[in-house]
Amino acid sequence: MSRYVRRTIYTIMALAITGAVLYVLWERGTFLPRWIVWEEENISDASGDYEISLAGGKVSVAYRESKVWDSPENVKVQQILACDMDYDGREELILLCWKRGRFGKYKPFWIEEDEKNWSQHIFVYEMEHDKVTPKWMSSYIGQDAAGMAFDERLFLTDPDGEISCWRWKSWGFEREEAEVSFVVFGDNLIHEPIYTYGLNHQQEFDFLYDNVRDIISKNDISVINQETPLVDDPKEYGGYPAFGTPIQVGEAIVDAEFDVVTCATNHALDRGSKGIHTTKEFFTEHDVLCLGIQTSEEERKPFEVIMRNDMKFALLNYTYGINGISLPEEHPHMVHLLGDEAQIREDIRRAKEEADAVVVFVHWGTENAEEPDAFQEKWTDVFLDCRVDVVVGTHPHVLQPYEVLEGKEGHRMLVYYSIGNFVSAQPEKSCVKGGMAHFTIASVPGGAKVTEYGLSPLVIHWQKGGKYAPVFGEE
Repeated sequence: MSRYVRRTIYTIMALAITGAVLYVLWERGTFLPRWIVWEEENISDASGDYEISLAGGKVSVAYRESKVWDSPENVKVQQILACDMDYDGREELILLCWKRGRFGKYKPFWIEEDEKNWSQHIFVYEMEHDKVTPKWMSSYIGQDAAGMAFDERLFLTDPDGEISCWRWKSWGFEREEAEVSFVVFGDNLIHEPIYTYGLNHQQEFDFLYDNVRDIISKNDISVINQETPLVDDPKEYGGYPAFGTPIQVGEAIVDAEFDVVTCATNHALDRGSKGIHTTKEFFTEHDVLCLGIQTSEEERKPFEVIMRNDMKFALLNYTYGINGISLPEEHPHMVHLLGDEAQIREDIRRAKEEADAVVVFVHWGTENAEEPDAFQEKWTDVFLDCRVDVVVGTHPHVLQPYEVLEGKEGHRMLVYYSIGNFVSAQPEKSCVKGGMAHFTIASVPGGAKVTEYGLSPLVIHWQKGGKYAPVFGEE
């Protein structure tokens, strides 16, 4: 072997060893991560008494223009916040910072053997008059933080852009569930063969929803479009074209533990105002949120608010029409119609004031059409302009596309143009296939955003003897 070859081999081995050593040192925290962005900024607290500056990884605090505090020499500060994180009416100073060493799992014990390694910390200080005093010191809290923000809760963003939410709990920050999962099912269209089978088999309809109970229980909010009005008088039972659905179907919906029913459909007034009363009162009495219809005694109430995981959602429900039936002149709000654009824009504006996110359920489109029509596109533009977060469409009885649209100022809206039928006895093959919309809305600084979404195919199975039931799958 020549001298040149030996030298080359030794060089490669040396580089490999050096690289391995550096990697091990980096893994152990000897070096600061390259993803850190060192902020430089000047902020003040709400009172204006405190001026806080961050530059070169160091923080200085001035009280009424007199310097009163510097961050410790052995701390490198990545970002600062001034906020009332413990809700006591006084703002605290929060440092997202780095220091060699760390606290143990059972704070405040310091891990001496880690004093050579850098670790990330959150330090909280109280600012009172001319003093800045430590309030809470934490080491690694379960994730790396590339940035932080405060909006009633502390939000930490990791280097991959994932956001976690933390709330102050008497002594320290505690991670909160900051997202809510929705599942939405399409038209619950109870044709005569369906209710006849149920009435002839123990007068119950649990079989319609047995296959989705597990998915309902695993999600935070479950929604079903109750296409047809409930009736409690057998003389009012009916299928197409004027529906009257046995109230036992409503009992099965309650037993399946749906959270929300949307009732603004073209069939809402098939049994007149009595059907509206029966439907609304039944679901309200059973603590199921009933959208899109109102009894004659109610004033106009265009949306409902539901809360999960400390997040508020405003839910609205409209239909394009009611099959040519006229609303009572004295009660024009009995069914929420997709007509007066100015009024609907005002509905959404008010909803946004009361909630973190807005979801609109809308009955629209052309029956059996697999693409959205001009009416759907027009109202989609309106909803996007109003900064709605999610739109879920029903009525065409078939699946239509879903997509995320981007509007002004980068606002993104998820829209399902049609999720098809959930339960029906329509003979058309295309009407047998529907889907379950599923999406997750997460709390983020300044509001909320959709983080995950999709659609799971459903097929309505007819079984020998006349039993209908939706099942997950393509066929």
